[in-house]
Amino acid sequence: MYNIIGKALFFLIVASLLLSGIALLASRRSLTGNVYLAGFFVSILDFFYLPLRHIFLKFSDTRVLDKWMASLKNRAYKSDFAKTKKRIILAPHCMRSLDCPAYTTQTGIQCKSCGKCVFTQLKKDAERYGYKVFILTGSSYVKNILKMEAADGVLLIACDYELNKVMRALKGKKVITYGIPMERDGCFGTDVNYQNVLNMFEIFKN
Repeated sequence: MYNIIGKALFFLIVASLLLSGIALLASRRSLTGNVYLAGFFVSILDFFYLPLRHIFLKFSDTRVLDKWMASLKNRAYKSDFAKTKKRIILAPHCMRSLDCPAYTTQTGIQCKSCGKCVFTQLKKDAERYGYKVFILTGSSYVKNILKMEAADGVLLIACDYELNKVMRALKGKKVITYGIPMERDGCFGTDVNYQNVLNMFEIFKN
């Protein structure tokens, strides 16, 4: 009996390693091209995320794992995101000016369009394409926003870690996510390639 259990456990471990390895290769491939069964591989990596993150922490860089996973999720969710009708943008407060005059509420920073940072232009462009912009001081705001705003599509602007984190958190929540990674991350003075944002607006315009 114990022999059978041992063999079953061994094969389970081997199968898990093989699936995780193939899914990692697929996620890396997603950076440069389309991936067949991207949604399936997303589920595999999400399931094994914590042990994989531990491995990357020890032997590589966890940012690499998050970058691959966020890219793979974009490949998997792109066609579904294009079908969404009511969309919002969630962006990090670290992109705003250091002397930003805006105040914070339960739905994030209330931009005053002072012209000191990218958010003034982002709000204007987003409105033209039917998006409402929310500026977050933390991922904990996401739940409050989605309770108050009936959106079916969420366009994320964030570092790879936050992209992957929020995409994982919103999986199965009746919203479709798509992520735009920032050029430079950190706690302040971060930025995004704004042309990439405009390109996404055009690609997904209804």
